[in-house]
Amino acid sequence: MRKIYLLIFHTRMGRQRLVNLNFQALADKKKENLVTAIYVGAVFILLAAVYFVNLPNSLWNNVVDFFSSLTLAQIPGGGFSLPAPIAPASHIVLYVAIFQFTLGVGIIEIIVLALRIRLRSPVARKAETIGNIVFWLGASYLAITYLVNMTIMAEWFVFWAGIILLGGLSLVARAFVLIAKR
Repeated sequence: MRKIYLLIFHTRMGRQRLVNLNFQALADKKKENLVTAIYVGAVFILLAAVYFVNLPNSLWNNVVDFFSSLTLAQIPGGGFSLPAPIAPASHIVLYVAIFQFTLGVGIIEIIVLALRIRLRSPVARKAETIGNIVFWLGASYLAITYLVNMTIMAEWFVFWAGIILLGGLSLVARAFVLIAKR
């Protein structure tokens, strides 16, 4: 690989300096910017699609109703209270939208991983994407299992415990990919 140097004049100090131009690194940065742009655009499209699909059910009104129904509820078997809806079963439309969104983001993350592999992204970026896949697909499983199918107060708190668990599993998956590379 041939190195290309550029002569830069510093008029302020009157000195000249040689700067190594690394076009490969520039191309890698542009590749990562492209993947990021595709990801962000796909998430915005997904948000619009989930909203559009749930438009007959007035998703916005369901979100407002959900937040207005939050109250402090005691955690079963615990000595403290956390926010929870008064009647978790009355927000099924919102839970289905959450499931659709989390599943969609998980699928987008799989596509992003395929792009990162194809574009030979750094291992750290691939590891981050694998961790994201674990989190989003796991969150979609938790949403359909604990919010949509079993909407009682105890399951509401199990859902949130599962989300915390998924955060840890996501970090572990990311670490395994980074360790496997070494």
